[in-house]
Amino acid sequence: MRAQPDLLIVEDDDLLAAAYAEFVRDSGCRISLAATGAEALARMGRQRPDIVLLDLRLPDMHGLELLARLGEFGQTPKVVIITSEDSADSAMEAVRLGAYDYMLKPVDQHRLELTVNHLVERLQLERRLDSLQVGTRDRFAGFVGGSAPMQVIYRIIENVAGSDATVFITGESGTGKEVAAEAIHRHSRRAQGPLVTLNCAAIPGELLESEVFGHVKGAFTGAVAARAGAAERADGGTLFLDEVCEMAPELQTKLLRFIQTRRFQRVGDNREMVSDVRFVCATNRDPWAEVEAGRFREDLYYRLFVVPLPMPPLRERGDDVLRLANHFLTCYAADEGKHFTGLTDDARAALLEHPLPGNVRQLQNVVRRAVVLHPGGVVTAAMLGLSSDLSDRGPGASPWAPAVQPATDQVVQPPEPEVDLGPTSIRPLDEVERETIEAAIALCGGSVAEAARRLGVSDSTLYRKRLRWHR
Repeated sequence: MRAQPDLLIVEDDDLLAAAYAEFVRDSGCRISLAATGAEALARMGRQRPDIVLLDLRLPDMHGLELLARLGEFGQTPKVVIITSEDSADSAMEAVRLGAYDYMLKPVDQHRLELTVNHLVERLQLERRLDSLQVGTRDRFAGFVGGSAPMQVIYRIIENVAGSDATVFITGESGTGKEVAAEAIHRHSRRAQGPLVTLNCAAIPGELLESEVFGHVKGAFTGAVAARAGAAERADGGTLFLDEVCEMAPELQTKLLRFIQTRRFQRVGDNREMVSDVRFVCATNRDPWAEVEAGRFREDLYYRLFVVPLPMPPLRERGDDVLRLANHFLTCYAADEGKHFTGLTDDARAALLEHPLPGNVRQLQNVVRRAVVLHPGGVVTAAMLGLSSDLSDRGPGASPWAPAVQPATDQVVQPPEPEVDLGPTSIRPLDEVERETIEAAIALCGGSVAEAARRLGVSDSTLYRKRLRWHR
């Protein structure tokens, strides 16, 4: 295992490539450059980089096509997309293909440097686990999962638990941020003290200050009695601020002072109170992007972002999706008084192939629905009801399949409408779409970007469809 990580910058603009290399110069990585997709693939075959900074608009191929091919070289590197292509389709497809982050040009130097440093720390932890030959754990402090990314999470939690340093947990919805906060508290020297959780997104803005710091009687309409806030109740323990980026700017100022001094005032009170708490916070947003957008104080960000804990999405956890599915199947079957014997091969394949954008929370719902709607036995793919290709659905579409297989094992289909189709034959929509797209590309001289423009879709959509067709 290499002691020094390799970082590959794939960018056809020489000045930008040099700038990115300078930005991450202090990360400790060996840095190499590639100006085209072909050159990047050649380097990956020889070098197998640990981290890749990837532009999407390369002279010879689209970056998403290159991203999709990274698995050909064994262990997939951590990929950070840097592009001027401000497209929701591109961002969603990049994440689906395993990108770690998606940044728009002109890239912020601090954010890029911070991201690369976090990736280097993560790689070092993974390598330390390998070098120490630490046995993998399938369960830890409320988590179920034995994948390499989760072994890193377990080790970080163990390392930070004994400290009072603030932990900033980031990750998509449903990845287990609250479970991580509970694990940190449970393994800390404050475990005998209270763990107070406050969801900043679930409380109206005008009430949030009272929820955090409390209030005295008569402080506002409805304050008929004094009330202790989360800061006071967490004295001697841990204060977990979930969705902290939802906090209003004026309250951020008061939170910053509390973090610095451990002193605060109840709403409507002039007296200062002191509370000894350990801070853990979480967000499903990009906290630095919130700082750049002016919605989150930069000084508060630096106060909170002491020990980052990025929770991996379920799609990066390999076979953990099957471990979790079997775990939930056992739990929910017991709750419902039913007997299930496991998952069929097609059910396992469906779970491994589906992106599950709702992560563990979505998986819980999928398994519970299957248990509730069926009497028992083996769970099939049809019983899970997962969409076969979520990426081709329109914006806002449900992640579930349009029809759920009931306990009779017969799929209920709605009656077909009586429509006069005329004398023409019916062809599969996917076949018609493919012919239309390929014809448009041919008419545009092979230019996917021009064909996408004239078809009124993003070029990343066409690249995604063509990748699926040619697999």
